[in-house]
Amino acid sequence: MDDEPLESWMARREASRRQVGALKVVRLDGSEGAAHVRPEEPRLVLRWDGVQWLPESVVGDYAAAQRLLHGIDGDGTVRPVPAPNLGRGTGRHRKPR
Repeated sequence: MDDEPLESWMARREASRRQVGALKVVRLDGSEGAAHVRPEEPRLVLRWDGVQWLPESVVGDYAAAQRLLHGIDGDGTVRPVPAPNLGRGTGRHRKPR
């Protein structure tokens, strides 16, 4: 029989498990459905402790919940980041001159 070694099984299992400290947002009324529906309603933020979802905080609306989930500070405006100067490359993907 082709049994999988325990070490590789454990690594595969750990990779598929939810990370401790993960956040999830649900509506306060408990209704199911798309997250973006009724964006003005407050949301409950839950944190995974490895066994169960525990209440973390309450946010005022959908936009605030998304900023919290994705770690966006401030007003959520995406500001352009200057591209690094890579210089002249020598890789094969460069067009020959």
